[in-house]
Amino acid sequence: MKTTSFQVKTGSKPAIVDITDRVENFVSGEGDGLVSVSLPHATAGLALMELGSGSEDDLWDRLEFMLPRDHRYRHSHGSAGHGAAHVLPAFVVPTLTLPVIGGEVSLGTWQRIAIIDPNVDNPTRDVVLAFLTSG
Repeated sequence: MKTTSFQVKTGSKPAIVDITDRVENFVSGEGDGLVSVSLPHATAGLALMELGSGSEDDLWDRLEFMLPRDHRYRHSHGSAGHGAAHVLPAFVVPTLTLPVIGGEVSLGTWQRIAIIDPNVDNPTRDVVLAFLTSG
């Protein structure tokens, strides 16, 4: 198994950050297998989605509807919405496993791998990648 990790600056406001190129570069030329993308944080998640077409705003609208950013949560320390950020990984998972075929991540035409980070209290995120070969 091959592994690596890197950090991503998500900033001080809710962010969606495309990490597709980093994942693709990690498995480039590796043959067939599976790549695991893990975000070891309790207040952010990963999504496969189209980016740059307005989908980001649509996602934030739906998340705000489901998980309002206020102080209604039992887990309520930190900025407004911090409790909502702790519930997010139940809906936007912190780990993805994707097939790699011929050294390329098998993604649909418009699919990108994105960090979904509503938590303004943690501006840096760790990403862990692991490639398991079939051979």
